[in-house]
Parts: sequence; structure tokens; C-alpha cells
Amino acid sequence: MAKYKPRLAARALILHEDRLLLVNAYPDAHLGLWCAPGGGCEAGQSLPQNLAREVHEETGLTITVGPPVLVNEFHDPETGFHQVDLFFRCTLASGELDDTWTDPEGVVTQRRFFSRTELAAGQVRFKPDSLPDAAWGTGEALYDPLEVILK
Repeated sequence: MAKYKPRLAARALILHEDRLLLVNAYPDAHLGLWCAPGGGCEAGQSLPQNLAREVHEETGLTITVGPPVLVNEFHDPETGFHQVDLFFRCTLASGELDDTWTDPEGVVTQRRFFSRTELAAGQVRFKPDSLPDAAWGTGEALYDPLEVILK
């Protein structure tokens, strides 16, 4: 039996001027890994409410949450940790990235918009692999099967 029940998280795919917003995935940019902003869902709030809160905490930005476009699962076979990420297409409602913004959880310390070319050229280490297809895709929902976590 797994040690953990699957954790549910919501993530935002925010395109601005045809660039995708990503944040560091681990505190102190451990692994140099980037991911879409967002995080764990709290009971009693809708997925869009959770997502808007998480994005604001991590980036200082206010977003409008659109439709879901990707479901991604990852796990850690050593610990049993298992997370299901639901990615939503979002639009920037207000705000600008500010290097002085502080994530109250202390996880996100870097935030940046990346072009599709930068992601395709392998210049950026990101997860999940289907992120560009989901962000710039036709809107058809995608599913990434269970993958092993990078740590």
C-alpha cells in the first residue's frame, strides 16, 4: 500500500506575448528545473480559486482561469509520493513580474516568461515534457501518464 494518497495540484499555463510563464520548481532553484506556477489544492475552494491564489502567491500576478488542458501525474517510488497536476489555460488579468516579489512559502524564487523556441531548443529544463504542446496547443486536453519525479 502506498504511503501517500495522491496530492491534487492546479497549475497555470499563462501565455503573454507568445511566451509561457514558468517558475523554479524547487526552493533555491534546486535542479534548475522549471514548471508552470500553481500548487496544492485546499479543501473548500474550487480548482480555479486554488489556482488563482497559488499564482498570486508565487508571482504577484492576478489571472483569469480558463479551461483545463492537461492532466499530468508524477510519483516518487522511494517514498510513495504521488501528485496529480491539472493544468488550466489562463490569461494575465493584472500585474507584472517583479524580482522583489516574495513567495510566502519560500519555494518560488525565480519566475520568467520563455518562448516556445527556448523550450524546444533544450535551453530550459522543464517538466512535464508535454508542457509546450499543452500551452501552445489546439485546446484539446492532454494526459501525461505517471512518471518518476525528478529530485
